[in-house]
Amino acid sequence: MELNELIKKKIFEKASLCRAFENEVFRQVKLGNIKLPVYLSAGQEYIPATLSVALEAMNLLSRQIFIQHRGHSSYICFGGDLDLLVLELLGDESGCTNGMGGSASIHSKQANIYGHDGLMGTQGPIATGMCYANKMPTLCFTGDAAAEEDYFLTSIGWASTKKLPIWYIVEDNNFSILTEKKIRRNWEMHDVALGMKVQAHCIEDDPGKIFAILPTDFKAPLLLNIKTHRKYWHAGAGIDLPEPFDRHQEYKKQFDNSYVDDIENKAVEKVRKIWESKV
Repeated sequence: MELNELIKKKIFEKASLCRAFENEVFRQVKLGNIKLPVYLSAGQEYIPATLSVALEAMNLLSRQIFIQHRGHSSYICFGGDLDLLVLELLGDESGCTNGMGGSASIHSKQANIYGHDGLMGTQGPIATGMCYANKMPTLCFTGDAAAEEDYFLTSIGWASTKKLPIWYIVEDNNFSILTEKKIRRNWEMHDVALGMKVQAHCIEDDPGKIFAILPTDFKAPLLLNIKTHRKYWHAGAGIDLPEPFDRHQEYKKQFDNSYVDDIENKAVEKVRKIWESKV
């Protein structure tokens, strides 16, 4: 697929909104307005931003999205309601999951977004089962640790056997809480998928690289192990040390400063207004 200037800007605009939202959540945790654990996706937002724009470019309007516990950016990029997400983080019964899901389990029935149920990796078999039942193009997001669960791996095998239209997106930030991947295993997810006869790639979270390997249709299983870098802790509002590579800071270098400032300022203003109306 071609990554033209318009698509580049769409990706940046979505990612900027995600970053503004997560930075504000970070601030609200520090202020004590959010009482529950939060799982921030800052640093990883270019994965859902890129894939959501890619599906839009394919005119794929009928799809279902299964997100992982670190799912704020996926929820935002694929059309989840920001106001309802803020209410959810505040524990309000009017939130997107009736105030019962918190940060980890967020849904949007209107946008066909289904949240994590709290058990590690279960979005794999759930997404695969739903795709098998209705044959709707499906995206299943997971972390690199959750993808190690046996039922997640066997779900990939089932999707391959039944030739389901499902893409497994491994947001590989190298950590299971604080345990690095090299301590946990000596294999990679894309190799496992290739062994199950599923098209698979291991790439960086660079939008250009993601676009370059995406199929032009959505008719067969695919696994993308996308290497990324979380900005904040596994849970809560702290910063990993040393400070990781930041795709957002790198990606915006290709645009004029005036455009970047305008987009980022608008995103911050939009997010702040929503929070101010709720807190």
